[in-house]
Amino acid sequence: SGGDATSRDALDDEPPQENGVIQSTQGLYSSTSPPASDDEPFSTYFEEKVPIPEDVTQMFSFRKLWAFTGPGFLMSIAYLDPGNIESDLQSGAKAGFKLLWVLLGATIIGLLLQRLAARLGVVTGMHLAEVCNRQYPTVPRIILWLMVELAIIGSDMQEVIGCAIAFNLLSMGRIPLWGGVLITIIDTFVFLFLDKYGLRKLEAFFGLLITIMAVSFGYEYVMVRPDQGELLKGMFLPYCENCDSAQMEQAVGIVGAVIMPHNIYLHSALVKSRQIDRGNKKEVKEANKYYFIESTIALFISFLINVFVVAVFAEAFYDKTNIEVNAKCNASGSPHTDLFPLDNSTLQVDIFKGGVVLGCFFGPAALYIWAIGILAAGQSSTMTGTYSGQFVMEGFLNLRWSRFARVLLTRSIAIFPTLLVAIFQDVQHLTGMNDFLNVLQSMQLPFALIPILTFTSLTSIMDDFANGLVWKIGGGVVILVVCAINMYFVVVYVTSLNSVALYVLVALLCIAYLSFVCYLTWQCLIALGVSCLDVSCLGSRVSNNRHAVFIEEQPAYDT
Repeated sequence: SGGDATSRDALDDEPPQENGVIQSTQGLYSSTSPPASDDEPFSTYFEEKVPIPEDVTQMFSFRKLWAFTGPGFLMSIAYLDPGNIESDLQSGAKAGFKLLWVLLGATIIGLLLQRLAARLGVVTGMHLAEVCNRQYPTVPRIILWLMVELAIIGSDMQEVIGCAIAFNLLSMGRIPLWGGVLITIIDTFVFLFLDKYGLRKLEAFFGLLITIMAVSFGYEYVMVRPDQGELLKGMFLPYCENCDSAQMEQAVGIVGAVIMPHNIYLHSALVKSRQIDRGNKKEVKEANKYYFIESTIALFISFLINVFVVAVFAEAFYDKTNIEVNAKCNASGSPHTDLFPLDNSTLQVDIFKGGVVLGCFFGPAALYIWAIGILAAGQSSTMTGTYSGQFVMEGFLNLRWSRFARVLLTRSIAIFPTLLVAIFQDVQHLTGMNDFLNVLQSMQLPFALIPILTFTSLTSIMDDFANGLVWKIGGGVVILVVCAINMYFVVVYVTSLNSVALYVLVALLCIAYLSFVCYLTWQCLIALGVSCLDVSCLGSRVSNNRHAVFIEEQPAYDT
């Protein structure tokens, strides 16, 4: 129709920009009308779209909820990746049950941010990377893409190495770290093409991996039998009694591990896999409702699995010393006794040592079941991480390559650094690298959170579904708090390096980093309604600039 053609023209236009600045509050960003649903090009894993059953009589339909179930569970896997599992076990070993309320709060904040991501995808028919590609000028767009790619590489390294550690534990050390990385690369390629047999089968496979995690870590939970009273107290009492700087840093690390930048981009893309008439306001509203319910259920399950891990290590290993663990491992005949020096320092654990100490205290079955859970976590998050890489690359760069070429490129970018680390690092000494990767991902958070708040607050993009005043203020405060917490995490890490040369290098990088964050924040504040920050208020708008042409078209909804 004529409306669809105009909409498509608006989408294909260059992002309106002027002197490197996106245009004013309503004229600042181009109108992003829903693409026509009939001939919208498929991308990445959208070989098919799941139909939504008609059910006009009920306010709530389980059949519809089932049809919308899938994207939220794939998104929730990022909350269960090896980096999160390691953060959980370190939280339990260092602080006992005291930081469970931080995990709960971070998961709730994550849910609210995922809601924004899902709404953007549902309302516009485009994911966050595609919207950034159309709305930001060229230079900021490329910088943004590079920053998000860094986050994906950092996350992928943790996930692939998590799989490699699981293979090492399951084989009693016979499969070296680099061998586990190669196995993970191959099986990820195989699993990624499961969607050729149907999108629902792929989603069911992810559901199976989440079930394996729940059973594995649930088994450890039942075997250890944590104190339920202490668990509930730690979850709902926001206080950390007698906590020192190490435990406060762990609390900050939990927030950084749970809220991951690439997951915002991922979720906004996954919701495109359902058949929704984006010209029908009622259908869009309904899709938003069911996606939010599904995301809530998925993140509740991921939260329970994370609680299992924290509780196991809080009950069994909180305040344990190396010498105690050494004696226990020696008595059980473990080949890894040398991991724990004969001193009275507090036990330090990671994914590998976590499996070892479980095996020492609760028998070989506990070690193998732990390794199976870690393998499921690593394998599932590696696959969703690969999808994130594809969505981000094709969205920011507007790639139209073959499916295999896109998978090969996005896997190669992340896998080469991982393989180098696996070859030159010992499986027993990866904690330092994990700390660095967590810091790397923490630094990338503003590059997902600021754009998602910016675009979901604009009526020229979201029409009637734009954020209201409460969501604008609440979202801004949440993002400010999350970014501040993560910057504190970065500062703590950098100050622990004790190198003047590194301090100077970091200071220079910070100037460039903060300048770009300030640019994104400035654009976000204008979108939130602080119009006095717009350059037009300073009289600097050049009205004859070709890029200043603003195509104003509000989406026309069926009546």
